[in-house]
Amino acid sequence: MKIAKDTIVTLTFRATDAKGKVLEDGKTPRAYLHGGYGNTLPGVELALEGQEPGFETTVKLLPSLAFGDRDETLVTTISKKNFPPGVKVGGQLEGSDDQGQRQVFTVTKIKGDTVYLDGNHPLAGQELTFSLKVVDVKAASAEEIAHGHAHGDHGHHH
Repeated sequence: MKIAKDTIVTLTFRATDAKGKVLEDGKTPRAYLHGGYGNTLPGVELALEGQEPGFETTVKLLPSLAFGDRDETLVTTISKKNFPPGVKVGGQLEGSDDQGQRQVFTVTKIKGDTVYLDGNHPLAGQELTFSLKVVDVKAASAEEIAHGHAHGDHGHHH
């Protein structure tokens, strides 16, 4: 079966950043619902469209096809007095953006009475390399399509 919209793709992937640092070792198979559901990076879907089990490739993804470009408007500060106790640099807080959408912020620095927060994905703005291997392709069930993600082995469990 070929990879197309509404197929469940099981794959392994090794991901590295521009400096060659391994971000994912590729040993654990993962399954996702293919077809623009946001279950994997846009560049990965583009590289796999129309392929079959056994297909292997390495793709270099620009930020626009990976985690997006950095958005400096998502970098902000708050007063330490408004900051929950126990959260340290590298920790994450959940808040809302200007439109009321859920936003996760990473604490990047605490200096004096100021806490620096970054709402960008930690890999935003980075070029990433993915070595992909398609393990299996099958038709998605009606329930998987309705839920917008893969179920079962290597997918989401309810």
